[in-house]
Order: sequence, then structure tokens, then C-alpha cells
Amino acid sequence: MRIEERRYTKADHFRATGYILKTMQVTFKGAIRATKHRPCTILYPWEKLLYPDNYRGRPGIVLERCIGCGRCAKECPNQCIEMIDFQDAEKGKVKRPQVNVGRCMMCGNCAEACPTNAMIVTPEFELASYSRGGLIFDPVKLQHPHKPGYEVNYEFALLSEMKSGGEVKTYAKNDTTVHDTIVLDGSKCISCSRCAKTCPAGAIEMADTGEVNPKTKKPIKQPKFDNAKCVVCEQCVDVCPKSCLSVKEVL
Repeated sequence: MRIEERRYTKADHFRATGYILKTMQVTFKGAIRATKHRPCTILYPWEKLLYPDNYRGRPGIVLERCIGCGRCAKECPNQCIEMIDFQDAEKGKVKRPQVNVGRCMMCGNCAEACPTNAMIVTPEFELASYSRGGLIFDPVKLQHPHKPGYEVNYEFALLSEMKSGGEVKTYAKNDTTVHDTIVLDGSKCISCSRCAKTCPAGAIEMADTGEVNPKTKKPIKQPKFDNAKCVVCEQCVDVCPKSCLSVKEVL
């Protein structure tokens, strides 16, 4: 008789074989097995298991690679990453990520979205602290020695190629030939150059359009994008005061 076919009544609670002897039998079997053989547990933290090199623990950062694009903060599902001011020895005051590991679920989306592989996943998981402040990892505390395999790389295919029925190619992460692009609506642009000043990758240059502003008698300049350098962080889209920039997704 299968277990789901057995119907228990109130009298079963008082039967010795129903809830007492059978339960004790299972308990004693487990006790004898653990005494005779090695138990399933280990004496943590004195004993530790060996973890693979690509074990996904807390996020880390390689500061030399970070450009402050903020894509990690945008992709974080728990919103535990914040871009804060950081004093760099060479570049001066810059923006770098700060992670609240108390809210981090270690999904690795930040490392997956990072265009320069500055964000990595580390094998560290012992993050207990006596205070909430101890769980705030600033850019310095977030650093971790880099090893090959700590980056999160992937390959993707274009939906248009899959629907066409022809040959489907795979592209690597951060492929400069296939990625989203920034589109300019020239009729709205006021040549403020905020996009060029904000771009962390230096992919925007204000170029002359050949026209002259009738009021100021100065040449009109509009942003020109270098798609090879652009990381599509959308900072230019966010700072544009006239909403003349948008993202065109590659399909």
C-alpha cells in the first residue's frame, strides 16, 4: 500500500508501531550509521570543504579596470550597489561602486554587465559582521586579488538571425561590432555638450554640423558617437536636458 493511500485515524496516534517505534527505528539507524561511518557534516569552521575556482561568492572589483559607468548599479536586482565619490591617485575624484553585501544575493549580474570586467565574483562568502556598517564594502574594501575565471563572460545570438532561418552566429560579451547604439534626435539637441562631459568611456565628441546659430553666430555642434568605445551605460541619455538621446537595441 502506498503512503498516500493510507488513511490515518485518531487511534493511530496511540499505537506503538504508528508514531513511536517506527520513528525510533529510523533515529537509531541514523545514529548507528553515523557512529560506524564518517558523518555527513564537518567540523566547521575548523574544517572546510574545497570549493571550485568559479564559486560565486561576494562581488569584487579591480579598480584599475573600472571606468565608473554605473552599469553594475543599474543591473543590481536588490539595489545594493551605489556609485559613490572616490579619490583616485591618477584621475582625481571619480565615481566607483559601493556594495551593501548585507543585501547582496550574489547573483553575479554586476559582473555580467560590466563592460571592462572590472566587477568580478569572488569565492568569499564568510561575511558575518557585528554591525550593519561592517557589511558596507566601499571601493577599497571591495577589492579582491584577480584570478582568471573570476569574470562572468557569456555568448549571445541575434534574434533577427534566428528568425531568418539562416546561419546563426554567436557573439562574445562586449563585442564592439554588435551592441546597442545611442541615437540622436538632432532637432531637439541644444549643443550643451553634457553628454560628452559625462561619458566615462570618452566615446562622445562634439563635432561641427556646418551650420551657424543665428542668435549667437557660433557654429552648431552636435555629439558624434564612437561605437567602438561606447559601453552603452546610458549616462548620456540620463543627463540630456532635452531627451534627445535614446538607446537603439540590436536585434
